[in-house]
Amino acid sequence: MFTTTKDRALLTTTTGALPRPTWYTANLRGMPLSQGFSQQAYREQHFDCLACHVAAQHRAGIDIYVDGDTRLDDDVAGRSWVSYATERIEGIGAPRVEVPPAGFMADKGPGDLMWEVIETRMTPPVIGKIGAASLQLDRAYKAIAPMTDRPVKIGSISAQILALMLTDEHYKGDRFQLLMDLSAALNRDYHALADTGAPLIQIEEPAIHQIIADPNQKIRPEKWVEAFNAEVKGLRGKCEVWCHTCWGSPAAQRVASQNQSYKAALPYFDQLDVDVITVEGAFNNGMDLEHFGTMIGKDKKIALGVISHRTLQVERPEEVADLIRRALKHIEPERLILTSDCGFGRQSASRMHATYKMIALVRGTNIVRKELGLPEAYIPGADPKLSMVPMAKG
Repeated sequence: MFTTTKDRALLTTTTGALPRPTWYTANLRGMPLSQGFSQQAYREQHFDCLACHVAAQHRAGIDIYVDGDTRLDDDVAGRSWVSYATERIEGIGAPRVEVPPAGFMADKGPGDLMWEVIETRMTPPVIGKIGAASLQLDRAYKAIAPMTDRPVKIGSISAQILALMLTDEHYKGDRFQLLMDLSAALNRDYHALADTGAPLIQIEEPAIHQIIADPNQKIRPEKWVEAFNAEVKGLRGKCEVWCHTCWGSPAAQRVASQNQSYKAALPYFDQLDVDVITVEGAFNNGMDLEHFGTMIGKDKKIALGVISHRTLQVERPEEVADLIRRALKHIEPERLILTSDCGFGRQSASRMHATYKMIALVRGTNIVRKELGLPEAYIPGADPKLSMVPMAKG
């Protein structure tokens, strides 16, 4: 159900994660978010961090805000994107050092950055039937919503990624049943978020595009679709549902080949019960733009990454505008949203880099908005009257 993006063209947002300030040293370490909010140091740092994220997005002129994944702990390469969920779902045990093998690690070993990243994951085992999830995403939304009148998008890791990563000691190899139980558990948590009045929910990463070419994968793509739709069941009657996809983010690394295409997965993406599908477009130079326009139905919008989380070079507005123009050859303006390829909070960028990439995103979008006769967004961070460095005259 389109709510925030209904009848609006070329809106801007980012994926979700934003860089954590160095002074934000408090962590939950498995505590419920509500318990963290009862502790003065954690509450103060968490809310101050949210205020920083809101200010940065306001400065950039962003349309749809994110909470920056502020609840996640300060772990290596975004480990807590996974562990925040695994620490709060019944049936999942304590983390262990061993890590299940992953196909993309086959050519890697000591000396590779991703090897060290995977070593830090300490994936826990499933030791019993999956029960309730208590992510308290509703409390995360309530913490930031009073800080801005802009719509805020709250996102979380999908059951699909968890099912791929967890070691199974209970389901006796029936990973599809594990997947379905995780989907049901998370669905209940998402409904708690939607019931607070949150306008957008983002489920991060169906597994389809990452497993579709794996001949050893026992769960076929259509079953991943079934499970994803169970995970988001009933949500579109309450809010706008987004599905984020990318090709990797930990420590700004890509876990697929440089030229990996979405094409084979798009017929399955089109069957997902969502309103918006987010895809990479910056890092791969828009290689799938035509496919997005022709293979995803008109009932869905495309949130296209036009700035990269993997490079420290801040994109020029003209580069962003050029990619948007190319996308518009295949995707109607009212179906196109502009975003980042993935989040900036997995040790991929400094706060300064993230801020100026967001500004570049909106500056580039404004160029195209002006060309199409659409209203431009005001960008406080690009207002010459507010610059602390006077512009040279003459």
